[in-house]
Amino acid sequence: MRGMVPEDVFELAGVADPRVSPDGRTVAFSVARVDGKANEYRAAIWLAPMDGSSKPRQFTSGTKRDADPRWSPDGSTLAFTSNREGESSQLYLMPVAGGEPRKLTSLDEDVNEVVWSPDGSTIAFVSRVRDPAYKEKDDKKREPRRFTRLKYKLEHVGWTGDRPQHLFTLKADGSGEPVQLTSGDFEDSGPRWSPDGKTIAFLSARHPDWDTDHVSDVYLIEAKGGEPTRLTQGGGGFDGISWSPDGGRLAAGRYPGEWDDPKHTQIGVVDAGSGEVRLLTESLDRNCSPYPQIREPIWDGDDIVFAVEDRGNTHVYRVASDGSGKPELAVGGERTVTGYDVAGGRLVCSATEPTSLSELYIDERQVTEVGKGFAEGRQLVPAERFTATSADGTEVEAWVMKPVGFEPGVKYPALLNIHGGPFTQYGNRFFDEFQVFCGGGYAVVFSNPRGSSGYSEEWGRAIRGPGDAGPGWGSVDYEDCMAVIEEAVRRFDFIDGERLGVIGGSYGGYMTSWIVGHTDRFKAGISERAVNQWVSMWGSSDFGWDFKGYFGKFLFEDVQAYLDISPATYAQNVHTPLLILHSENDLRCPIEQAEQLFTTLRLLKREVEMVRFPEESHELTRSGNPVHRVQRFRIVLEWFDRHLK
Repeated sequence: MRGMVPEDVFELAGVADPRVSPDGRTVAFSVARVDGKANEYRAAIWLAPMDGSSKPRQFTSGTKRDADPRWSPDGSTLAFTSNREGESSQLYLMPVAGGEPRKLTSLDEDVNEVVWSPDGSTIAFVSRVRDPAYKEKDDKKREPRRFTRLKYKLEHVGWTGDRPQHLFTLKADGSGEPVQLTSGDFEDSGPRWSPDGKTIAFLSARHPDWDTDHVSDVYLIEAKGGEPTRLTQGGGGFDGISWSPDGGRLAAGRYPGEWDDPKHTQIGVVDAGSGEVRLLTESLDRNCSPYPQIREPIWDGDDIVFAVEDRGNTHVYRVASDGSGKPELAVGGERTVTGYDVAGGRLVCSATEPTSLSELYIDERQVTEVGKGFAEGRQLVPAERFTATSADGTEVEAWVMKPVGFEPGVKYPALLNIHGGPFTQYGNRFFDEFQVFCGGGYAVVFSNPRGSSGYSEEWGRAIRGPGDAGPGWGSVDYEDCMAVIEEAVRRFDFIDGERLGVIGGSYGGYMTSWIVGHTDRFKAGISERAVNQWVSMWGSSDFGWDFKGYFGKFLFEDVQAYLDISPATYAQNVHTPLLILHSENDLRCPIEQAEQLFTTLRLLKREVEMVRFPEESHELTRSGNPVHRVQRFRIVLEWFDRHLK
């Protein structure tokens, strides 16, 4: 049986965002698929009985992207978002008993973060509000953009300074137009109704000069409108909130500290009167906000349920909200949870493993089989965990995957894969990258070097600097990556140590560019959406300046430090054939990062190629146009085949 090939991207599917009905009898969830012919993503809402009395059934048409199912408090209606009538996703309501969906909004921008009021009469959501200049469709006549805030653009979103995100409410019976609750040049998100329906809590940054730091707070606003009030008092950030059943507290994801990255996001409770925050998860010494974020911490009686990154897995934990006990594992295993909900002590989740797409589980019972056909139609390769010892004696967790068609006694080329972040993790989940490489005849090696999440906070902070804060990027993380590939060559006799390649994106692209500038160990490399020159990245990226949290200083305070950790500084040492992949609409690591390294290497007459993807962002490999994702896979395999086979 063949392995995964690039065109199989068109066959990918998965379950996400499970939500249990108020009576605890039904779970709604989304099933996403790829439409190769239309070069688009599709999604439908499905329903499944909690008791397993019947099979899951499709609820919405799924002809476009139907997502974000949200139950009305009485369980009779599902709200969801869909782009079925245009480019932007709007709000729809549909009776659970059946019938036609009713469209409630016709806004210029997407409707997101839909939440019902406790009495079911009103729905809150967020959407972006365009400057009047957007009414001019001809860019040759359009008024110029004028910005006074640093946070004027955002990766995968575009311009934000002239289309900020705000809170809206809307009568659920459709009797009126959406009412904009918040305004100003702020970014508001995460609305949550208080149990009595009188107040909406949300996340924002509205202090003076909010755009020059990464402090965010919990704000409160009356549901009928008015001026928001700041509940918490800075000193870090929040990334998810939910009210306690009695309305006296809010569960929250709390990122402690400012200009002190990375830190573990902790789960805490916020007093709804004083704003005082009490952390509940410090004993875990794990990051309680997986990337990408799954959802906010939620209440189950007096407990709070939340997600945790742990050694390549994403698990679900619960903790007593009064701080009376330590967090306890609720969903574990060698897997990655992609969504969860809980009702009456019963937990549902969506989860993925290295050889299976994301499926729905109720009390650990698998309910869906959306990926069954995909798994049965091709050979998917499991991952084997191993440990390498770095130069200073530190042990590093890593994984290896054998090529499809593996035969004992045969040696195969191997690819060292390096994740982005750096404060993210590789691990136990289905990853199309690895399966395509294995299907192409390569052994795959990947790891979580120092700087990764999923381990102790000390592990994540090991590459701060350079300077007093630590050794900086390209130090012990480089040593860890090299130790992993050398240990793989030593331990697994099927890996050909003379045919090694290295590939990574974002921080992984940075590390690839760094590696080929510091060793000739690899026969070929691919650097994707990388940071190559920190000096220009500092001002051209949507958030380049915020790396003071890692480095300890702004660029203008220590230019030399930024040069010292820039791969472009060492480009003269690059002799490894290098393919540079980048997206032309990347706002996180702008295209000039690729151009700088390509220009230098070409002038040095080194073997280098640059591939530019039009109309794509930093998210190309994850959510880019399906056709471009397939084209990218073909280019990657062709490059490595040329140099390693």
